[in-house]
Amino acid sequence: MDQTQPVFYYDLGSPRCYIVGETIMSTLPVVPEWEPVLASQLIRGDHADCDRDEVERLARALGLQPLRWPKAWLPDTTRAMLAATYAKKVGRGVAFSLAAFRQTFAAGRDLGDENTVLIAGAACEMHPVALTKGMGLRSTAEALASANERANAAGVRSLPAIQMDDGTYQGLEAMALAGAR
Repeated sequence: MDQTQPVFYYDLGSPRCYIVGETIMSTLPVVPEWEPVLASQLIRGDHADCDRDEVERLARALGLQPLRWPKAWLPDTTRAMLAATYAKKVGRGVAFSLAAFRQTFAAGRDLGDENTVLIAGAACEMHPVALTKGMGLRSTAEALASANERANAAGVRSLPAIQMDDGTYQGLEAMALAGAR
């Protein structure tokens, strides 16, 4: 039986989404669609309750680089999520998102700083002028709003979240469950 493509809902400002983003391609049986959403638009959507020690332990256990937390925490991810939405529209969504995650959590850069977003874009061959213009398009803002509506309709209340055939799994524990198929 064929499996429907899973959907990975994420916000670039979430360290838990970063960890799932770094591991998801090898844990799910089907390559997921990456869907950028604003955590602030979800019912329980913020990163303030992040347990840094827990996230750092998990990153070490998975063999990821040590986390470097940006000095400016919590980041305003609106610009970065518009960039991720535009990158998805032009076929660079996963590459851009991984680069942005790494700029934030491996390099400790502020995701709210436009230069961090442009560096992530450059890492996946997106011209800074094109990326800047793409972030400002009404169609990009509408696509991000639509993604948030789909996430809410799927029952997403916290990130990371993965929508699969049999339901929506949320948080790292649910990701482990979804990946253990």
